[in-house]
Amino acid sequence: MSTPVPTSTAEPRTGMTHREVLEALSGILLGMFVSILATSVVSSSLPRIIADLGGTQSAFTWVVTATLLTTTISTPIWGKLSDLVDRKLLIQLALAISVVSSALAGLAHDSGMLIGMRALQGIGAGGLTALGTVLIADIISPRERGKYMGLMGAVMGVAMVGGPLLGGVITDSVGWRWNFFVGLPIAVAAIIVLQRTLRLPARKSRKVKIDYAGATLLSVGIATLLLWITFAGTSFPWASWQTAAMVGGSALALAVAVWVESRASEPMIPLHLFKNRTLVLSVVASIAVGIALFGTSVFLSQYMQLARGKTPTESGLLTIPQIVGMLVASTVSGRIISRTGKYRRFMIVGAVLLTAGLGLMGTIHFDTSFLLISLYMVIIGSGVGMLMQNLVLAVQNTLDVREVGSGTSTVAFFRTLGGALGVSALGVVLSHQVTDLVARGLGSLGIDPSVVGASGAIPDLATLPPEVRVVVEQAFGNTVADLFLLAAPVALISLIAVLFLKEVPLGTRSGIEQLLEREAEMLAPATADDSNAADAADAPVSERGARG
Repeated sequence: MSTPVPTSTAEPRTGMTHREVLEALSGILLGMFVSILATSVVSSSLPRIIADLGGTQSAFTWVVTATLLTTTISTPIWGKLSDLVDRKLLIQLALAISVVSSALAGLAHDSGMLIGMRALQGIGAGGLTALGTVLIADIISPRERGKYMGLMGAVMGVAMVGGPLLGGVITDSVGWRWNFFVGLPIAVAAIIVLQRTLRLPARKSRKVKIDYAGATLLSVGIATLLLWITFAGTSFPWASWQTAAMVGGSALALAVAVWVESRASEPMIPLHLFKNRTLVLSVVASIAVGIALFGTSVFLSQYMQLARGKTPTESGLLTIPQIVGMLVASTVSGRIISRTGKYRRFMIVGAVLLTAGLGLMGTIHFDTSFLLISLYMVIIGSGVGMLMQNLVLAVQNTLDVREVGSGTSTVAFFRTLGGALGVSALGVVLSHQVTDLVARGLGSLGIDPSVVGASGAIPDLATLPPEVRVVVEQAFGNTVADLFLLAAPVALISLIAVLFLKEVPLGTRSGIEQLLEREAEMLAPATADDSNAADAADAPVSERGARG
């Protein structure tokens, strides 16, 4: 990877051996592992954490939404920076931000501080989301990427399975605060490994211009929209002046952001990318996947613990089927894609499975067989495994090497935006519907609803009388099922978008190879001119006069 740029027109040898690829991947994958672990380790414990901190259902939703919001906003910024400055330094910085903020979250004394630290963690997660995929595109060609999909899937699978399980064990044994500290030693190891193994060719220095105006306007527009979704119907009516002000302000900020981006020299999201049909359709599909997947899976832990009475450890174990489906589907489909070069068929099957799985999960109740639920979760995981990463692959395959960072982060931006919107909107539905069902259920028994605690507070089932506990379990079980039903039509949008995608033959050169070959082509004419000038200088005066 340290091969100098050739000064002749001969084909440069820039390909990496299998061992070199694995060495370079080791640090990247370790960084992705600790990032996913730091996020997923609290997923099974979050109901317990919010209950201990005295938080409400709104606080539960915002612990997740805040992370997704800052991830969404920061992803295009990291992506643009990756096209301008040293990518290795950036991913190390993102890793440090992600894990240090997670450790600070472990010191939270109320839900507000927890939300703030998780928001900070989202900034680091945005960098790892964008940079991990960009660096993999640097060292592995689109056609060969499938060979390593199994390794990537295994790392992600272990983190996603092990995170909730480890978090549940830690919470049940030593306390939930230790969940936030577990990633620190792994993060230090990841930074060291990245420094030793990831060697990228030096990029030509250029003046970095950050589009601060565009980033600010995007942040304000998205944050205002999410705040409106969270508080409308609770703090103020849906049809009110507050709604008009927040929706109007959000629309105005986003409209001005588009205008600013169209005129910025280094825009956060280059608008000309949207002339690329593959990118546009992938963005539409990614928004749908974000809403459908993140918007529902976040509330699975509440179903397991508040509708089924499981411990955090048991809740983590019960999420394994979905991750196994994702791991197997991504591994098998990746190898076949690498061998055949065909990826669109797997994206279509993945979208079908995701839609079907969400629809099936919409049929569950508080007493549905766990075997049946596991089957439905395997279907959802298989759909995600075939769809989500291949959307990024399809986009990267059609982008100029100089815009892979911006294009990749744009897809990730809209996916996490969809996730943030989905979590926020479905969280509001969950809060309102559970409150209403619990009030009606307890009213029919002649019990005061305040017995479950403050209005909107997440109850602790262990402290509730048996008849009250049954009402709460039924309310959460039926409402979480309704969230999956709401998400299924959204997932159908991803299927429609994928059906319109045109399959483009996968490239056979990595990003580094393309970059070095481009630089070689740019140097070739200059080298030829220099050679002619030298020949002319060495020729006799009379010959030079004749040439003149």
